[in-house]
Amino acid sequence: MAERGFSGVRLEDIGAEAGVSGPAMYRHFHGKLDILAAMLVDISARLLEGGTAVVEANRDPGAALAGLIGFHTDFALGEPDLIRVQDRDLSSLSPDASKTVRSLQRRYVELWTDVLLRYAPQLARSEAGFRVQAAFGLLNSSPRLPNIDNARARELLIEMASAALQL
Repeated sequence: MAERGFSGVRLEDIGAEAGVSGPAMYRHFHGKLDILAAMLVDISARLLEGGTAVVEANRDPGAALAGLIGFHTDFALGEPDLIRVQDRDLSSLSPDASKTVRSLQRRYVELWTDVLLRYAPQLARSEAGFRVQAAFGLLNSSPRLPNIDNARARELLIEMASAALQL
């Protein structure tokens, strides 16, 4: 799906990439829409769980924000295919799956926003949310950026996301 998009791939193609036959895929999924839903719900849940763990491990809001930025940067650089699929194919989800993904994403944004507001209480909630969304836009753009050394990409993304959040 990352390579060809949701509409450009068949369940049989996905099975072939996974090393199983098309019919074997139907033992686990009703169709490719189920695979898309499983992928996007999973990544949204993983981001929320990971972000929550970062915040719980860092009571200081500055350390929590730095941890969140590092966590999301590592995710973005480590899972570029999942980010491509989410960015391009989220609108292909069923209404129920879309509702689940959007709810998880909203909670992840709120987690970051709450930490940012603890760090910079002078910000209005709307501005804090705007800054968080801008940082996500930057970090999630990494699969479309020119290819550079991963360590340097991580360093630059963290620096720029920190600036977007005004750290």
